[in-house]
Amino acid sequence: MTHSPALAPTLSLRHGAQLPRIGLGTWPMDDAQAEAAVATALQAGWRLLDTAENYGNETGVGRGLKASGVPREQVFITSKFNKAWHSVDGPAQAWAASCKRLGVDYIDLLLIHWPMPALDRYVLAWQGLVDLLRQGKVRAIGTSNFTPSHLAKLIDATGVAPDVNQVQLSPFWLQNEARGFHVAHGITTQGWGPIGRGTDLLDRPEVQAIAAAHGRTAAQVVLRWHIELGVVPVPKSADPLRQQQNLAVFDFQLTPDEVMRLSRLNGTGGAVLDPAEFGH
Repeated sequence: MTHSPALAPTLSLRHGAQLPRIGLGTWPMDDAQAEAAVATALQAGWRLLDTAENYGNETGVGRGLKASGVPREQVFITSKFNKAWHSVDGPAQAWAASCKRLGVDYIDLLLIHWPMPALDRYVLAWQGLVDLLRQGKVRAIGTSNFTPSHLAKLIDATGVAPDVNQVQLSPFWLQNEARGFHVAHGITTQGWGPIGRGTDLLDRPEVQAIAAAHGRTAAQVVLRWHIELGVVPVPKSADPLRQQQNLAVFDFQLTPDEVMRLSRLNGTGGAVLDPAEFGH
């Protein structure tokens, strides 16, 4: 009898799909790295994979899925498309290209990667995504790095709010305004860079002290902080042991005081990438 790995709980997105509460980020892995990381992660119990056209590793993610032996229907795949597809017809073309690279016939969640406000075509892209959802080619649609004003423009134009907005989020970057807007409009918050993205977050005394108190790794404590806030983190790890550790955040809780102590780190870890200035 084989041991079945413990799976993360799920939450319901606004259009009905069930999203695992934690996902595997794959940037900046190449195809070979993504193939290996995805295969070990899925075998360890991960069920949400996060990739993008711009990461250049969708082919590797798809190969890792096949190598894992986990059935496609048990895995929730997220991808994102670039500014080249910011038109009404663009998302369908981006979807087809991503499906081909991934080796799948549908994508669970497709996101506009960056709003690119200077281009000012993201509302058209959103209209195309809404069409894909209605055609059943995706189970959920969303945005990445959109601000509340960007999101309001989408909702005003189409009457359809995203299932998900993925933003740079950690105890260093609380994104209070964005999370408040998301809650008010039934949008699930995903957090990229959840364990600090090139910062000293995991070495901070506050994080280390809470980790010691729970007998957990610093990364587990920070990921649990996201769970306590209702955020779906997408940490990247290619190391099988860290993958197992990062998934094991559903069998303990932080106290409200511990959550607050971590949240007080907001603004102390450098600036977030500005969606008005950055993107692709």
